[in-house]
Amino acid sequence: MTTFEYMEKYDYEQLVLCQDNTSGLKAVICIHDTTLGPALGGTRMWNYASEEDAILDALRLARGMTYKNAAAGLNLGGGKAVIMGDSRTQKSEELFRAFGRYVQSLNGRYITAEDVGTNVQDMDWIHTETKFVTGISSSYGASGDPSPLTALGVYRGMKAAAKEAFGSDSLEGKTVAIQGLGHVGYYLAKHLTDEGAKLIVTDINSEAVKRVAREFVATAVRPEEIFGVKCDIFAPCALGAVINDDTIPQLKCQVVAGAANNVLKEDRHGDELYEKGILYAPDYVINAGGVINVADELEGYNAERALKKVETVYDNVARVIAIAKRDHIPTYKAADRMAEERIAKIGKVSNTFLR
Repeated sequence: MTTFEYMEKYDYEQLVLCQDNTSGLKAVICIHDTTLGPALGGTRMWNYASEEDAILDALRLARGMTYKNAAAGLNLGGGKAVIMGDSRTQKSEELFRAFGRYVQSLNGRYITAEDVGTNVQDMDWIHTETKFVTGISSSYGASGDPSPLTALGVYRGMKAAAKEAFGSDSLEGKTVAIQGLGHVGYYLAKHLTDEGAKLIVTDINSEAVKRVAREFVATAVRPEEIFGVKCDIFAPCALGAVINDDTIPQLKCQVVAGAANNVLKEDRHGDELYEKGILYAPDYVINAGGVINVADELEGYNAERALKKVETVYDNVARVIAIAKRDHIPTYKAADRMAEERIAKIGKVSNTFLR
């Protein structure tokens, strides 16, 4: 399938290739849909094997952001950017400032934020060249690191899933297996511990495991063991595609709810969870706390207001579950239906004045 065929199939709006000789910038900006508003989505820096891989990732991620933003109730469309390069060795001020100028050239159609391989400092460099960036440092009156509120949203969404699976949204005494103890996984572990949940944890970073085990009295297991542990809730908070042919037969949980993106390797794996009676909280609904938080910066960041908005992840997960029950479909399909219905309704609202 050619790039244009792919864009036509999923109705993309725009794909921008960016390069700068001085900084070595090679980047892709993709805008999928702006029906609800300007496209918001982070900038990922990754050492892609090829240009084709980078373009495909930008396309796939941008479409995901359309659904995520719509499902979160935001008046924002979906977009994404990727920068080709090693985030550990190839970052520089000039690279991100060059990228910021490309963002500025889109005149607000695309608003960026941090993602895998980028951080608050990178966003500050981008901010030097454009106002169309979120997740900048608090010294600018912005929100800073979105990880704590992403974790809060996952925690709230997990409670909504627990209410459906167990009859109560209390997580006290529930056993939660967390895969991945980065910033989001760490803060999630804290929320769960504060409510009295029991933790089983793992990460490829042994120091992260030791820290969580020490601070939250968690039981640590090897990375390959986490899928088969007996627990109430499995919380994937690391890489995507962890729900697959190999892992589904190992699961001994009633709920899958975590912060990772693209948890299902293929859609059919969502069908298999449904058939096994395992409730899946769709990733882009439950992990939307970060994007909800940074989106608040567009109104002039207010921490209290952002916190209240993030807590609505509970309601969004509950709404997805209600649609799934109503239509007798898996929750991953219900999430798409919820997002698509909102985009369709807003798209049909007629303009009654000139902007």
